[in-house]
Amino acid sequence: MRVAIGSTNPVKSSAVRAVLLPLFPGASFVTVDVPSGVAAQPWGDVETRTGAYNRARAAREAASADLGIGLEGGVQESEFGLLTAAWCVVVAGDGRVGVGGNSCVLLPPPVAATVRDGMELGEAMDRFVNRANTKHQNGAIGILTDDLETRQSAYETIIRLALAPLIHPEWYPDAKLTGT
Repeated sequence: MRVAIGSTNPVKSSAVRAVLLPLFPGASFVTVDVPSGVAAQPWGDVETRTGAYNRARAAREAASADLGIGLEGGVQESEFGLLTAAWCVVVAGDGRVGVGGNSCVLLPPPVAATVRDGMELGEAMDRFVNRANTKHQNGAIGILTDDLETRQSAYETIIRLALAPLIHPEWYPDAKLTGT
């Protein structure tokens, strides 16, 4: 089994390996720097899912892999304020698609304001906590929850969710992307 991860971010690749290695002990993993095809800071679930799908598909094709995994983080407005968002899409070589998400946490008002003004969430969090490169570490989720949940653990959860159509293909006979 060859698995292509549509990102070189170590948090994303560690999450994929943590979930898939127990399922596929002999799997090989390759990280591929592929474009998401969406804004650098995706807004809303649709744009964030689209970025995850684009990454999964492009990584699988680029690496001639059995599975492509795309993970995309974004933000979304809510009645409570600005929330984080995260989606995973898994694309299999036979065209099956699995989707899982969403890990949301309410952003502090100063961070939300900075993101609304156009800054990416990772950079906004770096400035907020005066640290560097938090999106390649525990992320906004880890910082805001004192690591009760981290970016990696949140990604691991949504990867597991995205695997449902591959684990039980008999329950998802039409688990292929439609409309593209």
